[in-house]
Amino acid sequence: MKIKKEKWHWNNNKVKQDTIAGYAQVLKVDNILYISGAVASEITPEGITSVYNDLKASLASFGATFENVVKENLYTTDIDGMKKLNYVRKKFYKKDFPAATWIQIQRLYMPSAKVEVELIAHLPK
Repeated sequence: MKIKKEKWHWNNNKVKQDTIAGYAQVLKVDNILYISGAVASEITPEGITSVYNDLKASLASFGATFENVVKENLYTTDIDGMKKLNYVRKKFYKKDFPAATWIQIQRLYMPSAKVEVELIAHLPK
């Protein structure tokens, strides 16, 4: 049985996915958005802000905001650095936090990346 998938990808209005790496930035099925990871090469206030601004754009592609986020997965090569700068991330949620998992890993897909965050968001039915 086939499911209906809608996709959005950065500045790619025709194919709406990256065919080289093989992913879509946002995949919508029913009223759920699955958002691929946004990355930063620095664990600094600017780097973290950049990640969450990219996620904000991903959410907006289907009319969502951080209020729609129900799950966040964060992968980093420096968990202590992320803990120290968590206040930057928290501003985007405005005290309405999702379920979240943070994991320290050795390396991300992009060799220069130090943090990657992916989201699941629900849209109203």
